[in-house]
Amino acid sequence: MLLPNMHCSDDVNALSLVMGTEAGEMTCHSCSRSCLAALLGVFLGLEPVLGLDAPRSRPNFLLLLADDLGIGDVGCYGNSTIRTPNIDRLAEGGVRLTQHLAAEAVCTPSRAAFLTGRYPIRTGMTSGNGHRVLQWAAGAGGLPPEEITFAKILKEQGYVTGLVGKWHLGLNCHNTSDHCHHPLSHGFQHFLGLPLGMMGDCAGAEPSEKRMTLQYRLHRCSQASALAALTLVAGKLIRLFHAPRWALVFTLAVVAAVFAAAARHVGDFIVYADCFLMRNHTVTQQPLRLERVTGLMLREAESFLQRNKHGPFMLLVSFLHVHTPLVTTKDFQGRSQHGPYGDNVEEMDWMVGRILDTLDQEGLTNNTLVYFASDHGGSLESRAGHVQLGGWNGVYRGGKGMGGWEGGIRVPAIFRWPGVLPEGQVVDEPTSMMDVFPTVVLLGGGAEPTDRVIDGRNLLPLLRGETSHSDHEFLLHYCEVFLHAARWVQRDRGKVWKVHFMTPKFHPEGAGACYGRAVCPCFGDVTEHDPPLLFDLSTDPGEAHPLKPDLEPEFHAVVEKLRQEAVKQWSSLSQIYQQLGTIYNIWRPWLQPSCGEFPRYGCDLESFEVRVHISALLARAPGSRPWNHAALSCGSRARRAEDRVLRTVGSGRACSGLVHRSRAFPQRGRRRRTHYRV
Repeated sequence: MLLPNMHCSDDVNALSLVMGTEAGEMTCHSCSRSCLAALLGVFLGLEPVLGLDAPRSRPNFLLLLADDLGIGDVGCYGNSTIRTPNIDRLAEGGVRLTQHLAAEAVCTPSRAAFLTGRYPIRTGMTSGNGHRVLQWAAGAGGLPPEEITFAKILKEQGYVTGLVGKWHLGLNCHNTSDHCHHPLSHGFQHFLGLPLGMMGDCAGAEPSEKRMTLQYRLHRCSQASALAALTLVAGKLIRLFHAPRWALVFTLAVVAAVFAAAARHVGDFIVYADCFLMRNHTVTQQPLRLERVTGLMLREAESFLQRNKHGPFMLLVSFLHVHTPLVTTKDFQGRSQHGPYGDNVEEMDWMVGRILDTLDQEGLTNNTLVYFASDHGGSLESRAGHVQLGGWNGVYRGGKGMGGWEGGIRVPAIFRWPGVLPEGQVVDEPTSMMDVFPTVVLLGGGAEPTDRVIDGRNLLPLLRGETSHSDHEFLLHYCEVFLHAARWVQRDRGKVWKVHFMTPKFHPEGAGACYGRAVCPCFGDVTEHDPPLLFDLSTDPGEAHPLKPDLEPEFHAVVEKLRQEAVKQWSSLSQIYQQLGTIYNIWRPWLQPSCGEFPRYGCDLESFEVRVHISALLARAPGSRPWNHAALSCGSRARRAEDRVLRTVGSGRACSGLVHRSRAFPQRGRRRRTHYRV
């Protein structure tokens, strides 16, 4: 069993967190604990950080996670041309980490590791066949129900837990109502967001995640079927076939036409199948209204903070920014020197500022631990022609999808907790996004699970300056199930060694990325290094100068040390289904979430006018509760629930009362009942 390494100072902190002050205790108790912690620190040989209080019991947690943001895109990490004043303000008031690492270089496995504190290879959130993320909202793969997230533990400790934004960890296993992978099955009590996340396909824009590949395959199938039909007809004309099977020719022609039609409409299908909003278990907007989603997400985050200001709460704001198609409101378009990508980054920074302002207005700032990070590095391959639509990773080599290079896994990360964490502090030690799990769990009064390996480490002593070293001695960097790289913190020499066993082949050669592909591959078109590449990140963080075996005396010892650690970790793995494998990661029609009834799908229950109208109806019902529109959809169950209200109110329907021509499904010469489309 691999457990976090605990120092004596960690025990003191853990006790102070569990036995800390409750509301109404006298201030002298807090002072006594602070003095006691300082005295213990002296006895233990640690230097206390002056001016800081002991960790207050049960803080609120506000976790801000960007999508595809590069470490070089933020002002406090050296960018002087993209304006990020609110993220910079967060860093000035807290601790900035310079070697914070994602567990994987793509969305799904990285986010799984963040929530569980475990390598994706332990939870099954990976594959070995090239499927690196969940492809469909109607797939059967996702974060296994038996996994424990920090949200689940905090919920058990009495926290109100919420998620706003991107999920990308699955929905259902066997049917549309089992919700086995849903956020509400993993400890979140409130959810508004996208089951997958923002995609270029949601806007029919480039680069495309699935649309262009599917169109290409469908076109090829159509052409093959048409060619087969023409071959049979030509064979009859030249008397190659004596008994032509016209039924077969007709069938092939129909198949060709079907494939051609599917290729033409597959983009529209993806928009409905994957680009929709869910509020808790209910689909409330399908397809996604791109022009309104930013304001909706922001209002939901602010509302959650206002509703739960008496705490304790944990809110994860999983931004749709800055993933393509870079949906940016008009107020921010054209403001940045870096085109659409820079505009999108600056809008996200503005959203961060609004959320932080809400903390200030509600008096929550001093009792809330704020964490800001990105799920992995910026995407170098995201381009439309000569326009760069992905992020910049600073001096670090590589980017999104590259399992070993620093640019794919080193992310911006900031912690702020006024009065508890020092202001303006910079930590250069290797840390991991998996460390958020034990840190948040212990601060929330919970305990780490003892029936599984937790790879994260409690960051609080490092953030407070009570220790100068990270608890991580080794960190392994996987690409799917393949070990691409590993690092070793050799503290006695002050070195951070990094070994690359495999690296992707860049296209074109020397370009620094795999242009022409969505991301670089994990196997196949890679270079297996023998001997491995060795870098000293202490002096070469950009991995520009590999060390030579004949010039570096420690070369073979370092490589052997990391090989042994890789074998040790591999032996600790248990057998588990890979959730991103082909069997689970395909579209299953019976798992497709939708609103509406066949054949007319689609709804918009998130529009302001709809919410006001339904709220007014329910408010007029004697003894009715405040409207929870999370429970409403325009299906039969919603209509029955509404009927009960309308018997008392005596008013028109909300779900089917608006009769007009649908913009999504125009029909000639008739009007039909439809869902709100405002």
